[in-house]
Amino acid sequence: MKALLGAVALFAAALIGRPGGVNDAAIAGEGYPARLSEFGFFTDLAARMPAQGLFRYDLDTPLFSDYAAKERYIYLPAGARAKYDPDGPLDLPVGAALVKTFGYTVDGRFKPLETRVLLHRAGGWVPIPYVWNAEGSDADIRRAGTRIPVAFVDPSGERHAISYAVPNQNQCKDCHGLAGRVTPIGIKARYLNHGGQLEKMLAAGMLDRLPPDAPRVARWDDQAAPLDARARAWLEINCAHCHNPRGAASNSGLFLDLARTDPEQRGLFKRPTAAGRGAGTRDFDIVPGVPDASILLYRMESTDPGIAMPELGRATVHKEGVALVRQWIESMPKSAPGR
Repeated sequence: MKALLGAVALFAAALIGRPGGVNDAAIAGEGYPARLSEFGFFTDLAARMPAQGLFRYDLDTPLFSDYAAKERYIYLPAGARAKYDPDGPLDLPVGAALVKTFGYTVDGRFKPLETRVLLHRAGGWVPIPYVWNAEGSDADIRRAGTRIPVAFVDPSGERHAISYAVPNQNQCKDCHGLAGRVTPIGIKARYLNHGGQLEKMLAAGMLDRLPPDAPRVARWDDQAAPLDARARAWLEINCAHCHNPRGAASNSGLFLDLARTDPEQRGLFKRPTAAGRGAGTRDFDIVPGVPDASILLYRMESTDPGIAMPELGRATVHKEGVALVRQWIESMPKSAPGR
């Protein structure tokens, strides 16, 4: 057992980066560093080699972002630990940072486009977007956001040419807002609880505790998992940061977090409050058994800015996600409103 724990600890140490000087003052201070390199998150920026204190992680069911690949890191200052939470995001201390790089595979290699950092300062979480230069040697701050022409091939082999949107700082707050405060989204225990990630964080001293019954979300593309669990996991990570009682879409009454049990709050035979043309000619968010009568699917299938949901972060349709939600709605027993 000691040998096993030692092996886990060594592996965890490898995952949290190599020795290097992360600029804690840049994270916790009040300024906005002009370049990503000023944080010292990477000992080799071009290769994105993480510095000491950074832990690379991924999510079982990730947010869709125009088929972009992502490299995600948690940074904790020396001696600090995240506090485990069974429901919400891990509670990270002041001085922590989340670092997420978006990019596409070009000629067999990952080419970074942007890196979004979320810094935990004394006054709360602060999002800052950075855009990589053509050489991939550094990234410059873009608080006002920007657009980048991108061409890529999706998993089905279809080619796309899009205007990739890097969000401005206020748009970051739109998705990360919870009860008026910026809050991390993806670092919930249920999203991280796969591949031994939470165990590795615990072994590395980055997590205060880990109960044996830590929750786990279904992987959206795992055909062996229940259809309902997969579809609701996809909807939660892609939609529930706004569609929850304390999110930006709280006035919609459509709540897509996994904790929701009320059928109408989850959209079944729920009429929209203010969808406008986003509802098309459809009357209900979800019509059980009839996906083509459901507003939810109509908005997922659209790229029209006045109709598409989610509103930000995509210029393409997640075909595989649409197919999953379509299958889920089709599987529901047909009924009539009020029954």
